[in-house]
Amino acid sequence: ARSSLMAFLAQGSIPNKTTIATRSFSRLSPLSATQYLLKYEYIPDVLEKRGPYREGHLNLAKKLIAEDKCLSGGPTGEPSMEVPTGALFVFTDLESAELFVKEDPYVEGGIVTGHSIEEWNVVVQKE
Repeated sequence: ARSSLMAFLAQGSIPNKTTIATRSFSRLSPLSATQYLLKYEYIPDVLEKRGPYREGHLNLAKKLIAEDKCLSGGPTGEPSMEVPTGALFVFTDLESAELFVKEDPYVEGGIVTGHSIEEWNVVVQKE
């Protein structure tokens, strides 16, 4: 079910465009929390070309995770994918999502062809 959610969330990005969608929601319960979804689209030959940038990309994500700014991240694509078509990251604030894009070696190295940042208002979740 988790991979289905990731695939669903990965749909709808526009290549070579940057969009940020936000909307205010009233908080209905103590579980409510605003998070930010960063969606990447990758070049088709990502596996062949990511090598020089991969360590820096992963280290940046790990740094933001250690700072409690990034909650999770990883590749996305069709079920049973062999080659990812993009990635999805969950951040605790908009500034961290924007910082990740700005400093990510995958962006500067041309691995990422498009990205979007969306506000996600979590209303229900497993405790």
